[in-house]
Amino acid sequence: MVTLKIDFVSDISCPWCAIGLAALERALANLAGEVSATIQTQPFELNPHMEPEGEDITEHLSRKYGSTAVEQAQIRERIRQRGAEVGFEFNADGRGRIYNTFNAHRLLHWAGETAPAQQMALKKALLVACHRDRADMSSPEVLLGAVARAGLDTQAARQVLDSDAHAQDVREQEAFYTSHGIRSVPAVIINDRHLISGGQPVEVFEQALRQIAADQA
Repeated sequence: MVTLKIDFVSDISCPWCAIGLAALERALANLAGEVSATIQTQPFELNPHMEPEGEDITEHLSRKYGSTAVEQAQIRERIRQRGAEVGFEFNADGRGRIYNTFNAHRLLHWAGETAPAQQMALKKALLVACHRDRADMSSPEVLLGAVARAGLDTQAARQVLDSDAHAQDVREQEAFYTSHGIRSVPAVIINDRHLISGGQPVEVFEQALRQIAADQA
């Protein structure tokens, strides 16, 4: 069996990242016995200058992309349906507000260093809090709740949040990926060589993983 190294570059606030991660995991499950993988989540901020209190999502998307509320509702329903196909539940009313995610990325980096086997559990708990529960992703208590659900040490996580721990690490990682041409997420990088962009369907991930594994073998 071939083992692949996968870096999943993404942002908590990105709904397509939730879809892409769920689809990637389903593809790997379908390839059990043929392909295995170690997955590490890597940071990318869609809105690095977002104020801590966040911004109304409709106003934000209208300003950023010029989309109307009607167009956004249509896209939101498409995202909800795509999520349902891979087992991820989106709130039918959307997120409400969009928040700064830098502290979430600091916690993910901390988890990757101290408990790498649980980093992905934290990532998924944060995605659920954001996209299903419409939680304030800049709130320390929301972030610590995700830490607890992932089975990680909340006291140690609070110490991270109360300091600037891992801030430079996250900025360096973000700079690394943007300097290598990553401009949108999710970006799935396999064996540091192969890039799959976007929240692709399960079968697209499955085909790509099988081909890469065959080439590696």
